[in-house]
Amino acid sequence: MSWKDTQTTPAAMSIDIEDWFQVQNLGIDPNLWESNERRVEQNVDRMLELLSENDVTCTCFCLGWIAERHPETIKKIAAAGHEIASHGYNHELAYDLSHDQFRKDISDAKKILEDLTGKQVIGYRAPCFSITDWTIDILQEEGYTYDSSSFATIAHDRYGSLSGLQSGVVVQEIREGFYEVCVSCLDFMGKQLPWAGGGYFRLLPYPIFRAGVRRILKKNQPYVFYIHPWEIDGGQPRVKGISKQHTFRHYLNLKKCDKRWSRLLGDFKWMTVADLLANNID
Repeated sequence: MSWKDTQTTPAAMSIDIEDWFQVQNLGIDPNLWESNERRVEQNVDRMLELLSENDVTCTCFCLGWIAERHPETIKKIAAAGHEIASHGYNHELAYDLSHDQFRKDISDAKKILEDLTGKQVIGYRAPCFSITDWTIDILQEEGYTYDSSSFATIAHDRYGSLSGLQSGVVVQEIREGFYEVCVSCLDFMGKQLPWAGGGYFRLLPYPIFRAGVRRILKKNQPYVFYIHPWEIDGGQPRVKGISKQHTFRHYLNLKKCDKRWSRLLGDFKWMTVADLLANNID
């Protein structure tokens, strides 16, 4: 019997649907996005293939900018049974926007995605996890019922934060009828380490990362993982002139990530973020 067969605590798989040139670390002017090679469609196709092979249903937090230019990709994701959620429209950091700008960003994205799929969009993830307290009220007013942008207790140069979150609690009702589904951390010697994907997933040897996920689940803590389509694309263009830190963060182990993610899909039982939320508020 495999470890997966004994897994009783839920784990949610999520993908932030954006293209390589929209990543903040690369510093590409949004006015120049149209001139860059788009690779999101082929990368999403590959991810859908791997999800199908492993019989996994996930949540896709989709940019409105991508949805407008690749509507068939969004429809394909939805047709495969995956949850469509919002990543905003233009991949701007939420806390850098005015209240009116943020409202327009999330309402435009929501409308585009709902028009394409015919299904209600209830979930949101801020670009670079740039959530902050005032954004929650606007999200709720615009018809969202959950956010999944918070790394509880973890500091980062771009991550936002929400006040009043309980450390180590993944699903929390932060407004009446509105929930935060925190992205996962691993408690290690009293410190909360990011253990949810991104560069952390590509940096650590896979057996070590997998052991951390198992440790979280053994403590009966729901687990939330995230990844981007560009992370399985070792052939994407390389941007020159960015810092060594940003080069390391972005390009680390891209060529290995396809197989690594496929192993992760097969090693655990996965569900959508919406289903994980529903399982924890019944």
